[in-house]
Amino acid sequence: MKKTPLYDEHVRLGARMMPFAGYDMPVQYSSILAEHLAVRRAAGLFDVSHMGEIRATGPAALAFVQGLITNDAAKLTDGRALYTVMCNPDGGVVDDLLVYRLGAEDYLLVVNASTAASDFAWMQAHNDAGAELADQSEATALLAVQGPAAFEIVQQIVGEPITDIAYYHFKALAPGGFFGSRFALISHTGYTGEPGVEIYCDADKAAEVWQAVLEAGRPHGLLPAGLGARDSLRLEAGYPLYGAELDAATTPLEAGLGWVVKLAKEDFVGRDALRTAKDAGVGRKLVGFVMQERAVPRHGFEVVDPDEGETIGVVTSGGH
Repeated sequence: MKKTPLYDEHVRLGARMMPFAGYDMPVQYSSILAEHLAVRRAAGLFDVSHMGEIRATGPAALAFVQGLITNDAAKLTDGRALYTVMCNPDGGVVDDLLVYRLGAEDYLLVVNASTAASDFAWMQAHNDAGAELADQSEATALLAVQGPAAFEIVQQIVGEPITDIAYYHFKALAPGGFFGSRFALISHTGYTGEPGVEIYCDADKAAEVWQAVLEAGRPHGLLPAGLGARDSLRLEAGYPLYGAELDAATTPLEAGLGWVVKLAKEDFVGRDALRTAKDAGVGRKLVGFVMQERAVPRHGFEVVDPDEGETIGVVTSGGH
């Protein structure tokens, strides 16, 4: 079982640990409800260092990214990020990811922990453009501060102004200027529906940064938060999770992510299949529903038509 650079911090705080994507991760510290509400009302601090970070550089970097993802990275400028998916030739989702443009020939791709190794192999196999690829996951820590007070809290520990970072933008910090980290950036994306600040830094600086955020956030009501609250928050906000709403047999069109599919751009893996599917119309669709009783619909449960008695769907994610 792998451990993130913050494992000792979680143990010190008495977190309940559990296996997730090959890592020993905190599922909760106090309670999922308390951590969920802290994010909605003030702020929560998440360790998401298990996520994968892959760097694509060189003159062919943009061509590589464009041939890999459904969204259009050509519209990015330095300091901007986008959400997208990678598809297989049949149009199914290989993974959903974030793409950061650090420079004209420098892109950071942030992928899910459960697929990080297979994603890197997929990228290597589809690198016809000849970009320079480097898996920087082990050397990089990622902390997410989520909630209405997130920017105010993080600003206290960052020397440069960050409150002006727009949604899906980021600021790369000067090397060595943020807790001595050689690589550091502050971004504004989020996975909870609240204002979100993500902190990327060197893995060996993660504990120091974590402690500084906890200290700065304590007067605001910030709580450390685990995977339980992360899942309930993203579900409440309607955000998909790979392996639940998204998988290799589901197209982004079926999952309600048609807005990240840019069929007019140059060719990418799965474009022909997605164009055919769009012209034909999707045969199934991801929708939200609310239970009428105090039951929790679990992943994999069948959805049955009460009149006809036939199965018409399947639950991808559920909660209270």
